[in-house]
Amino acid sequence: MGPTRKLRVLAAMSGGVDSAVAAARIAEAGHDVTGVHLALSSNPQSYRTGARGCCTLEDARDARRAADVIGIPFYVWDMAERFHRDVVEDFVSEYAAGRTPNPCLRCNEKIKFEAVLDRALALGFDAVATGHHARLEDGVLRRSVDEAKDQSYVLGVLTRAQLAHAIFPLGGSTKAQVREEAARRGLTVADKPDSHDICFIADGDTRAFLADRLGASEGPIVDALTGRVVGSHQGAYGFTVGQRKGLHIDRPAADGRPRYVLSIEPVSNTVTVGPRTSLEVRSIVSERPVWNGPLTEPYEPITCTVQLRAHGEVYGCRAQVSGGELHIELDRPATGVAAGQGAVLYDGDVVIGSATIASAV
Repeated sequence: MGPTRKLRVLAAMSGGVDSAVAAARIAEAGHDVTGVHLALSSNPQSYRTGARGCCTLEDARDARRAADVIGIPFYVWDMAERFHRDVVEDFVSEYAAGRTPNPCLRCNEKIKFEAVLDRALALGFDAVATGHHARLEDGVLRRSVDEAKDQSYVLGVLTRAQLAHAIFPLGGSTKAQVREEAARRGLTVADKPDSHDICFIADGDTRAFLADRLGASEGPIVDALTGRVVGSHQGAYGFTVGQRKGLHIDRPAADGRPRYVLSIEPVSNTVTVGPRTSLEVRSIVSERPVWNGPLTEPYEPITCTVQLRAHGEVYGCRAQVSGGELHIELDRPATGVAAGQGAVLYDGDVVIGSATIASAV
């Protein structure tokens, strides 16, 4: 039996197994599907290869082969300039400002569900389909049934209007089931490995990538407990809150325990370190909130849960909007909470909304 209404769907095909199976499922359901690969680099050789990436010549070829097997038209859209401005430059400037951005979250917001969706709707498509592991039911975003692969966190920035034109066909399947289905359908990407690295940093060395763009800038590493300088660095942007390795501290702590990055001050170029207990926070202030779930903006405290990083722990909390900011009080302390990361609120497995972490104490 065919779909209740035949939709014109633009399937974003990264060249990986997830987006290929997502496109195949939508086509099999009887919709009018067109595959599109987003060319995100003006120099594809500089981006990661052999991954789920979205950016290499290898990925473009894999996406085209998958579209041929599925039997759908296929195009490549050049989004390199927009991607560089909205994702890569944002990534660099956020680090320069002492924050720790999530480029995948920004890519979903600015590229896949702003630039691409806007163009798709202008061309007469009804929706954009992607291979994200998340469920979308009656416009409500929920976690995937495969908790280990759930990507609702990086979709938490999407607005209700964007979700109204999105399709996530894989949310009811585990990753293992998706791979089995790809093999059954004859898609050559069935065994292609996933990537957990930043697609535009070819060798995975974030610090070297930032140093190349921001330059070396020597500054002190200061012990929060004693106020003493215990080392030096070549750029505060090379650190993130909660980091323990690669600090190059000259003097060990008095108690012999490891130190962690507690804060990054870009103006004075100072990195402050201290014990793990000093990382613990209970109160978080976040900016630019987005309310995309079944609730309206909570001006009175609501009880819910929050996820503070991709594949991170979930914390019980109370949350409310005040002065245009989202204030979150955690039930138990969290560590490694970094400004620039997303805070995504959930009611069970339903996404309520999200905001960008500004500060935490």
